[in-house]
Amino acid sequence: MGPWDEEQVLALAPDPASAKAGQAQARVTKWSDAGSSEHALWGYCQGSGKQPYQTTVDLSGPAFRCSCPSRKFPCKHALGLMLLWAAGALPTADEPEWVDKWLAERSTRAERAAERAEKKPGEVADPLAAQARASRRADRVSAGMAELEAWLDDQVRRGLSGFEQRGYEELSRLAARMVDAQAPGVAGAVRRAAGVVGRGHGWPGELLEELALIHLTVSAHSRLAELPPSMADTVQTRIGWTVETARVQAEGEKVEDDWLVLGRVVEPDDRLTVRRLWLRGATTGRLALILAFAPGGRRLDPLPARPGELVPAVLSFYPGALPLRALLTQTAPRLPGSRPAGLTARQALASYVESLSADPWNERWPLVLQNVRPARNGANWALVDTAGDALELLPVDPWKLLAVSAGGPLTVAGEWNRAGFRPMTVWDGDRAVIL
Repeated sequence: MGPWDEEQVLALAPDPASAKAGQAQARVTKWSDAGSSEHALWGYCQGSGKQPYQTTVDLSGPAFRCSCPSRKFPCKHALGLMLLWAAGALPTADEPEWVDKWLAERSTRAERAAERAEKKPGEVADPLAAQARASRRADRVSAGMAELEAWLDDQVRRGLSGFEQRGYEELSRLAARMVDAQAPGVAGAVRRAAGVVGRGHGWPGELLEELALIHLTVSAHSRLAELPPSMADTVQTRIGWTVETARVQAEGEKVEDDWLVLGRVVEPDDRLTVRRLWLRGATTGRLALILAFAPGGRRLDPLPARPGELVPAVLSFYPGALPLRALLTQTAPRLPGSRPAGLTARQALASYVESLSADPWNERWPLVLQNVRPARNGANWALVDTAGDALELLPVDPWKLLAVSAGGPLTVAGEWNRAGFRPMTVWDGDRAVIL
């Protein structure tokens, strides 16, 4: 396939701004290891981050892949690469391994899609329509973020005086607007803020904390192109963009280990039941979260193992600045586990603070505490270590903990959030007891 002319390339731009940005990227000095073949274009474009963006174009589509955080197809880097090709500025070379692998994956997916199309006549995927939908959604999200930013600025000028009367209604309206803007993650954050209004004596402080995190999301969205790719992935996830399972399985970081099941939390709802399964690598010490969902009234998929057991497996991690969520991509029969090593209360909180430095939106963090005893803390309960430091428990039934402890020290795995510690599993020797 011979090079296109500049007009043909710019006709692919999703909007005029992208076309202009693509022309700015069409400079040889911006690219390294760039090349072209009969089937593809490729190269590394240096952006604002430390690592250059890896850009590929499949000329048979055309189709585009770039490691930049842009949700526009094609992004400015793909446009810039094609403009260089159109100008005859890309040398002809053999496709590097990473390009050849991507082309092979696309070919396999195309063959499978063709098979599905034969089975279901008329149901043919339209990649151009998908690109157009993604671009329209990006525009809606941007408009919603701009509206939310203006509202937050108004609150800074007006203060929270009278917010107890008007706040819930305003935030509920904003949450509905974020749903319309196709930003479900932000909508959920705004709904959480609405639920804080007027709740308890310290609600203004809690509300400010929720609004500060929302403002951080809005601010980060406006700077997506400047963020490191991992942080940009995190921001997009918090906004509500999803990562396809197939992409995680194909491209996600793979970690092989014997994974200890620390515990699970099931949150049932009329519409959707969510299960969080926390794992820790026996060799790597890596933490992982496996999510499972089931519509209301239906059962969740079976657990790969019970808490306290080991799952020899390969996990594929979702992208992000603090990669926790993962998929089980390969497993072996489960094995018996032993009591895990744990932390003091002070060390545990320090690990949570460290997680926030990587992902300030992190809501939950798995902890394993060792040598702790359940004790009363006013009307609630806490786990106290040998130094006298404690983590307050969320409102839970403490009697199983007390029964296992019988006054002695425990190893307890649980889930920590800003409201307190939710115990999941306690060890009686090497025997795991599910709470």
